[in-house]
Amino acid sequence: MELATSAFATHALSAIALGSNLGDSKTILEQAISTLDETPQIVVRSLSSWYQTTAVGPVQPDYLNGCAILEVQLTPEELLATLLKIEDRFDRTRHERWGPRTLDLDLLLFDDLILDAPALQIPHPRMTQRAFVLVPLAEIAPDWIEPISQKAIAELVKTVNCSGVRRLIAT
Repeated sequence: MELATSAFATHALSAIALGSNLGDSKTILEQAISTLDETPQIVVRSLSSWYQTTAVGPVQPDYLNGCAILEVQLTPEELLATLLKIEDRFDRTRHERWGPRTLDLDLLLFDDLILDAPALQIPHPRMTQRAFVLVPLAEIAPDWIEPISQKAIAELVKTVNCSGVRRLIAT
């Protein structure tokens, strides 16, 4: 593992998606961001607005979604493990695919890395099809090139139906 860690000893930029539709979603998402920013070897560099989005999958409440850009000194696998631990701290359970959840943290992009491993795929395999990911990501990283399509996030967001994504008005 030492070789993998040293391969990313310099700072890498990573994009993550955040979502919640159980409990006080806005508070949960804001606390998740604080937890990430307090985690060693992670700095939150940018955070999108929160968006109310229509759920994908079984019938369930709307989600609050957003994206963040992190500067990390971790391997992609270490970052994924950290995200999963944070989900657990917020009582994330996995009962059904695409079911409701208190917190969902997805690793979307890691610099320009393309990785296809059993436990982790980068870029996230469905990110280019999901308005609830692309809309907030385009807000904070419009020029980031998705490495498989070689298209900027601002271009990709134009290819999806964004009608179910509404910016949450700050109160």
